[in-house]
Amino acid sequence: MENVTVTKGRDAAFTCVVNNLGGYRVSPSSASGDHSVANPRVAWIKADTKAILAIHEHVISNNARLTVKHSDFNTWTLNIKNAQPEDRGTYMCQVNTDPMKSQSAHLEVVISPDIIYEETSSDIMVPEGGSAKLICKARGYPKPEIIWRREDGSDITTRASTGSKSKVSQAQGEILSFPNVGRNEMGAYLCIASNGVPPSVSKRMMLQVHCE
Repeated sequence: MENVTVTKGRDAAFTCVVNNLGGYRVSPSSASGDHSVANPRVAWIKADTKAILAIHEHVISNNARLTVKHSDFNTWTLNIKNAQPEDRGTYMCQVNTDPMKSQSAHLEVVISPDIIYEETSSDIMVPEGGSAKLICKARGYPKPEIIWRREDGSDITTRASTGSKSKVSQAQGEILSFPNVGRNEMGAYLCIASNGVPPSVSKRMMLQVHCE
């Protein structure tokens, strides 16, 4: 089986193909005493919780989003509809051959970024020479990275703890600080949240500088 990565809300599927079944015998405990391999059966297990999800074509889990399918002689598929974060983990298919054969693979469910508006700054006004902070928070999985740009494309002035200034085309981090605001820093700033799961999202904030 192959590892699967899906965006939250999309469907995921694991396909378990067991070759050379003709060389194995189905264990009698799960085949009514019949040692033939005419009808090998598979159990799907969530390895990290040890929960049995399905046996052959019957779903045991109370997760209504799971379905199983048996096609051909040696192919089984576990389908997970509308994948959610709680579905993350390692999935295993075990075939009741003697000796038992099993395969496992990992499901990762990723979530595109979303701005947390109640924790993010709106437009602000500060007096020239005062201090200001623009804050941008985002949720998602993996955790989004935040970058800042000026809407007009001009540089952002950053200040080190030593007081030295430098100009950059973009800044990183949830907080953009202005310890000594100058009128040339007035304008629109964009915070952009991205985590490799499209689409990225952004929010526009105006920094107004009140000049005496």
